[in-house]
Amino acid sequence: MSGPESSSGDEAPLLLDRQVCFPLYAATNLLNRLYGPVLRQLGLTYPQYLVMLVLWERQPQTVGALGSRLYLDSGTLTPLLKRMEAADYITRTRDPEDERRVVIGLTDKGKALREKAVHVPGTIANGRTPEGIEELRESVRNLVAMLAEQEVLR
Repeated sequence: MSGPESSSGDEAPLLLDRQVCFPLYAATNLLNRLYGPVLRQLGLTYPQYLVMLVLWERQPQTVGALGSRLYLDSGTLTPLLKRMEAADYITRTRDPEDERRVVIGLTDKGKALREKAVHVPGTIANGRTPEGIEELRESVRNLVAMLAEQEVLR
């Protein structure tokens, strides 16, 4: 067979099932669908949840530090943070030592939300062993590190 349906040796690298990017794309979509209803109950989107996780670990954080940790640029992060500020989860203030930097902190409402969110990580566990979840997390971390290294080398 020839044409677009062909899977000759030259075209094999272009088969969907041969791509690394597709299962990651599909997994991201499925994770967003899985987490969506749980996070909506908290008034958060998935990217907002990730910001909250970083801030619950340690705050305050600069926008730059948040972006580095979450692999997001400030153009993506700034509108997200403005919505979170409007929802009274975070504060955004200029760093008095460097007016170019914006410092992000939690409000009382943002701090209190942590207790309501403690069940969220279990959303994906759903019957899986802690060891299986850790193995999956480590594999994905290794992939992220590899991709981040490639991006730096460009």
